[in-house]
Amino acid sequence: MQVALDWKKGLNFRGKGLSSNFSVDVDADSAVGGTEEGLRPMELVALGLGGCTGMDVISILQKKRQDVTAFQVKVTTEAAKEHPKVWTHVLIEYLITGNDVDAAAVERAIQLSTDKYCPAQNMLKMAVLVETDYEIIPV
Repeated sequence: MQVALDWKKGLNFRGKGLSSNFSVDVDADSAVGGTEEGLRPMELVALGLGGCTGMDVISILQKKRQDVTAFQVKVTTEAAKEHPKVWTHVLIEYLITGNDVDAAAVERAIQLSTDKYCPAQNMLKMAVLVETDYEIIPV
């Protein structure tokens, strides 16, 4: 995998995945010199984590023929107060809406993502406590 970031102005960059050819603006808060015209770098890390595990979980639930009508992954992080302000805790919440969704299927899908499939989660959990939770919302 390779990405490139082109500087635009201030602390604003346009980042691009060189294999996917998709791009995103990356910036900082105005309090530290940013122009507030893009996602923060650590938001991108959290989005990558959520996307990685979310793709695993929905794929597994679909293979298990669960009737999921909506699915959301929320990633909440806590960071140290001092620089480099690394994450000290991560909570991944899976909100699954559907008809008769089986809790055991959800738990197994999350466990497989956590332990086997999601490289982002497996990499991050070497450095920070990553916890998961889920809620099944009946239709």
